[in-house]
Amino acid sequence: MSDHSAISTVALDQLFVEARTYYAWEPKPVDEDLLKAIYDLTKWGPTSANCCPLRIVFLTTTDGKARLLPALAEANRIKSETAGAVAIFAYDTEFYNELPKLFPHADAKSWFTSNDTLATETAFRNSSLQAGYFIMAARALGLDCGPMSGFNPDAVNAEFFPDGKFKVNFICNLGYGDGSKLYPRLPRLAFEDAATIL
Repeated sequence: MSDHSAISTVALDQLFVEARTYYAWEPKPVDEDLLKAIYDLTKWGPTSANCCPLRIVFLTTTDGKARLLPALAEANRIKSETAGAVAIFAYDTEFYNELPKLFPHADAKSWFTSNDTLATETAFRNSSLQAGYFIMAARALGLDCGPMSGFNPDAVNAEFFPDGKFKVNFICNLGYGDGSKLYPRLPRLAFEDAATIL
């Protein structure tokens, strides 16, 4: 039985209660070592059969971000252009090739090579989970995040993943948010409106 205790209210506020989705950014770069540290936390989050399908492309330069901008909805371009970094969260459609290493105590690879639908669902669902872990890890290490849809996935895939092995899931701007540009906090559903205990 674990003996874990609750983390501090300050930490919970930073991760959840006071955290916001940022749209505007301070002109400050995101250090490469910080991106690596965030991933090194993210990788410990659970995935089905330890499949770990998330793949990330980080855009930290003007030239790198310029390759993405044409694929974004017009309203999203300035958000990514001015962010310290942009993470393109994708999933590996052939994630199962890593399973002999990642899940060695069963022939998990065969579960997916024989079922394309299961493989696609597993890759998408678990890369989404991992991207969520990444956002929490980024907040924990002091970055602000701006996850977003509003892009042309075919254009993103053609530009960054032309061999078709990886597929974009969603995009997240990263950096040091400009709080002066935030809208008032929006409401959330109450427990009784979103959950049932049986």
